[in-house]
Amino acid sequence: MLRARDAMDRAYAQPLDVPDLARIAHVSPAHFSRTFRATFGETPHRYLQRRRVERAMFLLRETDRSVTDICFDVGFGSPGTFSRTFRDIVGRSPREYRKQAVAVDVPTCFTMAWLRPGA
Repeated sequence: MLRARDAMDRAYAQPLDVPDLARIAHVSPAHFSRTFRATFGETPHRYLQRRRVERAMFLLRETDRSVTDICFDVGFGSPGTFSRTFRDIVGRSPREYRKQAVAVDVPTCFTMAWLRPGA
């Protein structure tokens, strides 16, 4: 499970599906989905979405790139899906988040812990 989660962390912007991740973990797709959720508290799909949103949050805070560019860069296929998922996880739209977010001049590990979206 850790190998598959690490692969998701490294390649979050790539198209990843359960069969590919199950092969990394050397288990069947059904077993992978059940075990991943039991181990990490969320489905593989939701974990990947949250990981992508975390990266998007960083890009929204630290760059002036468009929301659409960020959407595609972090692995979402459409701006609508990105905005809906972002709002679901963070509680506000990407544009609202960008307006309210302030780049913080503290170590990255603290920033990640403080700004990590809820599961």
